[in-house]
Amino acid sequence: MELYEIPPSGNCHKIRLLLSLLQIPYTSVQVDVANQQQKSASFLKMNPFGQLPVLKDGDTVVWDSQAILVYLARQYATPSWFPQDAVGMSRVMEWLSTAANEVARGPSSLRVLHKFGRPIAMEDAQQATASVMQVLETHFKATDWLAAENITIADIAVYPYIALAPEGKIDLTPYPAVCRWLSRIQALPNYVGMPQMWESKA
Repeated sequence: MELYEIPPSGNCHKIRLLLSLLQIPYTSVQVDVANQQQKSASFLKMNPFGQLPVLKDGDTVVWDSQAILVYLARQYATPSWFPQDAVGMSRVMEWLSTAANEVARGPSSLRVLHKFGRPIAMEDAQQATASVMQVLETHFKATDWLAAENITIADIAVYPYIALAPEGKIDLTPYPAVCRWLSRIQALPNYVGMPQMWESKA
């Protein structure tokens, strides 16, 4: 199994994290984005959008971080990671969509601005961040995990860019329930993090 990735990407971290939690061996293939390797003809055969991450498992190639999480959960994990009943599956999919939309438009965009200096739609990013953080705080005041009574790939999908919020100059202090959720994930066996991720001071 090969994971085509770059270290600073939260979307790539989602996959590294799940692979580690599931103890699945893989080879990390570092993509030279500075020289546009992800736009090369050979890479575009794996992902026509030229984006990371991409997972190659034998003859199977999967692109998009949310889709890769689904693939790994179905192929290698117990059903608890991605429930097979209609309600359970829909609950996970709600949060996978949140990761690809509100989290990407909010906390992830603010990190892009403050860490990498790329222009963003600031007002939209701030509004999306305020909205998703309040939704998460309310949610975690009532339950430990996003989509079920146990951890699922929904938590893995949302986790990285919330944990990386400080790089987007987002103060997590007003969100103690969210911080407790971050701590629960970081306490899992075989957890792997990223530099500059929020960590509990307790």
